Amino acid sequence: MALSNTQKRHLRSLAHSLKPVVMIGQHGMKDSILEELEIALDAHELIKVRVSADDREGRAELIGTLVSASDAELIQTIGHIAVLFRRNPKKPKIALPSA
Repeated sequence: MALSNTQKRHLRSLAHSLKPVVMIGQHGMKDSILEELEIALDAHELIKVRVSADDREGRAELIGTLVSASDAELIQTIGHIAVLFRRNPKKPKIALPSA
């Protein structure tokens, strides 16, 4: 699902007040993290993820893995925080502006 710039801007504004619900620690990716990510995306659609990697390349790689494994859309990254969005096909919660 490709989002327009208007839709991404809207999602960024909604994500501003959110707290991270999934956190990746110093031990990196585990299967339990992917399961929690799936549960959080199904429940909330728009989430923040905290990635505690030392270098930028490591963070970018972990975020890329999260996005590809969950089939989510990367909305924004700032420092250690990534904002992900995936529409829940059964019960959509967030109304997106038209493209």
